[in-house]
Amino acid sequence: MDDAQPGPDQTDVAASYDRLADVYAQRIFDELDGKPFDRTLLDRFADEVRGRGVVVDLGCGPGHVARYLHRRDVTVAGIDLSPRMIGIARRHMPEIDFRVGDLLALELADASAAGAVAFYSLIHFTPAELERALGEIGRVLRPGAPLLVAVHRGSEPVHLDELWGVDVRLDFVFFEPEPLGAALRAAGFEVVEVLTRPFYRGVEAETERLYVWARRGERPRGP
Repeated sequence: MDDAQPGPDQTDVAASYDRLADVYAQRIFDELDGKPFDRTLLDRFADEVRGRGVVVDLGCGPGHVARYLHRRDVTVAGIDLSPRMIGIARRHMPEIDFRVGDLLALELADASAAGAVAFYSLIHFTPAELERALGEIGRVLRPGAPLLVAVHRGSEPVHLDELWGVDVRLDFVFFEPEPLGAALRAAGFEVVEVLTRPFYRGVEAETERLYVWARRGERPRGP
């Protein structure tokens, strides 16, 4: 499969993460070592999807979540908008299928994935883009397949022109549980569980974290 190109609304996001890729990987690649809550959720996810087919890590970045699942015998493919992120992931883990792709237009067949994780990959979308992305995720998941989402909790967006000494142009969207749950339900998902935790000091950005465990319905709606 050829790597996809970002849509026009996502070009700033792709370019920003291309510039960030090296420092991002240095800071993030081993961060799960300091996140026991996240590891517990990913272990639960792995136990559910193991042996059922390919799982997609959406917005995989340098591939650390995909690596974690792969080490727990999950067949996983990583997808990210940034070619440089994908290049780093491929160099570190050539045994995993990593590809450039756009969550707004996933190059995957209908009902082809046994599950999906989306860790901080829904945080740069407008409301209309979020609706479209969730519709795409629902399209590619099998009926009943799980989706595990992680985002920053809050209600005010944040714009950054610099991150870790790198010039970027990024808008970060924060989510409260009910609006995110409503968006998932509108896209045909069942919301199974909503969890929050405080930040891990010295490990990550100092924002409260929100996790939603959802399940694809029999007939995903979405755009």
